[in-house]
Amino acid sequence: QLQLVESGGGLVQPGGSLRISCAASGFTLDHYTVAWFRQAPGKEREAVSCSGSSDGNTNYLASVKGRFTISRDNAKNTAYLQMKSLKPEDTAVYYCNSPPSYPLLGPWGQGTQVTVSS
Repeated sequence: QLQLVESGGGLVQPGGSLRISCAASGFTLDHYTVAWFRQAPGKEREAVSCSGSSDGNTNYLASVKGRFTISRDNAKNTAYLQMKSLKPEDTAVYYCNSPPSYPLLGPWGQGTQVTVSS
């Protein structure tokens, strides 16, 4: 059964850091390009970062470049998003899946809530 489970979100103060995880099951995540998305209240889901499967290339939304880092642990079949210098505008539910225009890796998970607030 294909499944993506996001975890690791929470409440953090502005300027703080957080690492969120995306655990895949039912397939080998290393074989696929994976992306992180976020959706803030009242806004559309947007792609934040992606990581290529074969070339290891990474891409980032301009507003998070230099602050967020996408990575993988193939042994754990898990992708991560390390977030630093967090801002209130980073507050959203974060999801992982394939990048836009790619076939979905699996059903959308429940996401993990990241709240940046003092």
